[in-house]
Amino acid sequence: MVKPVKFDFNAETAVNNSFQARSTDGNIQQKAVKEFETFINTLRKQLIDVTVIDDTPDPFTPDSIFPNNWISFHENGTVVLYPMFASNRRLERKQHVLDEIHQKFNIDQIIDLTGHEDANAFLEGTGSMVLDRENKIAYACLSPRTDKTVLKAFCDQMGYRPVSFTAVDSDDQPIYHTNVMMCVADQYAVICVDSIPDQTEREMVIHSIEQTGKQLIEITYDQMNHFAGNMLQVHNKAGQKFLVMSTQAYQSLNSRQKEALAHFNPIIHTDITTIETNGGGSARCMMAEVFLTPAFVL
Repeated sequence: MVKPVKFDFNAETAVNNSFQARSTDGNIQQKAVKEFETFINTLRKQLIDVTVIDDTPDPFTPDSIFPNNWISFHENGTVVLYPMFASNRRLERKQHVLDEIHQKFNIDQIIDLTGHEDANAFLEGTGSMVLDRENKIAYACLSPRTDKTVLKAFCDQMGYRPVSFTAVDSDDQPIYHTNVMMCVADQYAVICVDSIPDQTEREMVIHSIEQTGKQLIEITYDQMNHFAGNMLQVHNKAGQKFLVMSTQAYQSLNSRQKEALAHFNPIIHTDITTIETNGGGSARCMMAEVFLTPAFVL
């Protein structure tokens, strides 16, 4: 997770992120840091290992709090770097972040997909893709930020099967990132199936999820708009699994949905309203999950 130093509304990403809203609050950075630190402490209280890296004030990167869009970490020691839609988000690929990760974890190879930016083709990490890592499936709703060609390049190099489709918001506009409309965990998947207008594509996605033996937990458009799709399953040092989301997302769920999710794992949630409103992303976007092996064992 990357601690922000100049978090702010990003006009470059707002052109196709309908979840963003410009705030008139003059204390956005201070409030975002407070929410970030509370989030970190909430995770650490459950003995979840969190690597926190401080952002730098220069170059200006208002969205650095969402690192999962430009980098991902994989079980085979691979790190993947991704092509980003907004030019100021490309500046988030700072060497000191990679250096600090390398100090703590083993990195065997880096796959650099950023060259696709020259062709205006983008794939924004585990925002554009929701990965079923166990079954090697990459779910992706296509949008200006998620290009089918780059998706294929990732899947070919990483041994994944792409499942691409179109998902739209309540205004019939493409949903900018797949991870706001669905989440895949070990035994279940949370998804807003209503956002997939094409019946054939909808059935394809549902079939792919059910074929892997996962329980399907549906959310509504309204719940998706409260970031109920933007969740991530993590585990702590003892191997206990948790589902992490924002308080806004949690409060949007009904009792049946909460019970279904809690059946599989405890739920952790925290208030990150400032970050959600101005950044257009939520809890899952703030976490770049690390599957690399530790560089040393204490």
